[in-house]
Amino acid sequence: MTASSTDHGRATASVRADDADLEVGLVDGDSDALASDRDAKGVPVHRGWAPLGGRRRWMEPFVLVLLAGGRAHGYSITAQLEEMGLTGTPVDIGQVYRTLRELEESGYVTSAWSNERVGPQRREYELTAEGYVALDEWAAVMKERARLIAEFDAGYLEAVTNPRP
Repeated sequence: MTASSTDHGRATASVRADDADLEVGLVDGDSDALASDRDAKGVPVHRGWAPLGGRRRWMEPFVLVLLAGGRAHGYSITAQLEEMGLTGTPVDIGQVYRTLRELEESGYVTSAWSNERVGPQRREYELTAEGYVALDEWAAVMKERARLIAEFDAGYLEAVTNPRP
């Protein structure tokens, strides 16, 4: 791991993981940090399933990853979240806009009114450099959660192949 820059009190580091160079945020003393520690290779290691600040935080990584695909407005993001089946029910548009507002207040996204000539003006959201750092951290969190699910699944499959008492 090599430190590469510092921005707004956040250092970034280049990390080699799974044969790919990643840039991840190193957050010193930041209570909003997603990863609690780093392994010997410098890859963020999350606390497993520890709560990350309420239900709204579960939507955050999905909104960030959708915005990594390019600018989008709230209704478009909501439709994509529904296509993913994120909630199993219609996605609460108010929750999406609250998440977008919180991401903007955190400096992870910016917004501006669209300049479409037809139809109503819409606010378009776009990731910032800090938003990409947050997305990288969320990717580490999701990777750890996927590992834990795989561990559970392997244990479950082993258990169900044995005769039950």
